[in-house]
Amino acid sequence: MSIPYSAEKEHAYQAIVRAATLCQLIQADMVKPTAAQKVDRSPVTVADYASQAIICQGLADAFPNDPVVAEETSEELRSSDQAGMLAQVARYVRTSAPHAGREDVCDWIDHGGAEPGPRFWTLDPIDGTKGFLRGEQYAVALALIVDDQVQVGALACPNLPLDLARADGPRGTVFLAVRGQGAQMIPLDGGPALPTSVASIGDPSTARFVESVESGHTDHGAHESLARALGIGQPSVRLDSQAKYGIVARGDASIYLRLPSPKSPDYREKIWDHAAGALIIEEAGGRVTDALGADLDFGQGRQLEKNRGIVASNGYLHTRILDAIKLA
Repeated sequence: MSIPYSAEKEHAYQAIVRAATLCQLIQADMVKPTAAQKVDRSPVTVADYASQAIICQGLADAFPNDPVVAEETSEELRSSDQAGMLAQVARYVRTSAPHAGREDVCDWIDHGGAEPGPRFWTLDPIDGTKGFLRGEQYAVALALIVDDQVQVGALACPNLPLDLARADGPRGTVFLAVRGQGAQMIPLDGGPALPTSVASIGDPSTARFVESVESGHTDHGAHESLARALGIGQPSVRLDSQAKYGIVARGDASIYLRLPSPKSPDYREKIWDHAAGALIIEEAGGRVTDALGADLDFGQGRQLEKNRGIVASNGYLHTRILDAIKLA
């Protein structure tokens, strides 16, 4: 008897490892430790395009009938004034796909321009732009959505330590999950898959927050007020990208909050920013809802139109968090 989504899980794993390895190469070549070069967005743009091309090419071959909903298009890359960047992207893609031409690369990128359907993949080729540019946390995130539910989630975090307590230890972590089959963590450079589970913490005083680095993405002040209301004594951990979902799933933190920022009251989250990470936490034993306690609805197009904010937790604390938000 076949295991549901086993082929999709294996392909997703291979695809994000291939892309993440390519992104590591681009980051090592192009992101330099000087302020001027950190501000330059071209390295992350090259990595975005190259990562999306590699993953979409693989998905088109393996699952030709599946639409892919991804963040990038090749429209700007095809323009004459971007010929230099296209050449760079193609050069990096050829390290993984040796016979790729420039037109091939653009076509593969545009394979990610589909609209959601009953079954589709959603991809963020580089989640955590500023983290990538700082040489810190970013992720390659891929998820399969079937009938509005995430069924497969794959998350590669090239700079995330395998053990957060050992910041100088081995880096590069992959998280995988299939609905109903649990979550796993695997070293990016290979090794055994380990079952992943959330921290069994029910006392807020021993819990730990993780939140976005960028204040424009979330309301840090609201998070601090909520932490005080819950009696959380430990300082928050701030990371870019869906790496935040990963550290909750493996128990390094118990709560990930992304409360709506007052600077952007009408903002709606993109599906590719949360699909993979949400399933990984749920399959690790946690819970993910919006700030009002509603399940995330991935059947509303390219955005979570019916949801406001994100609350992800180990599950033990979830109701208390939602109650505190209502009282805030």
